[in-house]
Amino acid sequence: MRADVLEGGFAQAPLDSARSFRVAMNALARPGRIGVLTGARPPAPLSVAAGVLLLTLVDGSTPVWLAPSHDLPDVRDWLVFHTGAALVAPEAAMFALGRWEALLPLDRFPLGTPDYPDRSATLIIECDALRAEGCRLTGPGIKGEARLSLPDPAAFAANHARYPLGFDAFLTAGALVAGLPRSTRVEAI
Repeated sequence: MRADVLEGGFAQAPLDSARSFRVAMNALARPGRIGVLTGARPPAPLSVAAGVLLLTLVDGSTPVWLAPSHDLPDVRDWLVFHTGAALVAPEAAMFALGRWEALLPLDRFPLGTPDYPDRSATLIIECDALRAEGCRLTGPGIKGEARLSLPDPAAFAANHARYPLGFDAFLTAGALVAGLPRSTRVEAI
């Protein structure tokens, strides 16, 4: 195994993962609010925020699918070494990572069932930028409304229409992260 695969993880795993978990959960609890995740140096093309999310939320019992945009030897080796995650097909993934276009079509990911809506995938969507502008977000965790730049507002609106089924999402750009749970209503402006 190459030495660079062994590097780039958390320096102080218990503290770094606790801090990162709080940022990640706040992102989902307050949709549209942009947070910062740091503490890891993942291989390209992984953003810092996406790498930190994987280190924080994934372990040996978590099936992950990497979109072709991220399914590269350096990323695979780094992820497996630092988390022990199983790399799987989209239909079996609990987490899916990639750029928006590479994640399509979305219906191949688990969306939960009426009896078990929690058995759905969480998407980690790599973006060029995240801005608190664009689509109007309303729903639980949002006082009034929030704004967030989204790659495809219609897809997120359709995802909300399936509620309680559907996927939850983290959007990442560099060290920035925003959460978008399926309970959030999305309107293109």
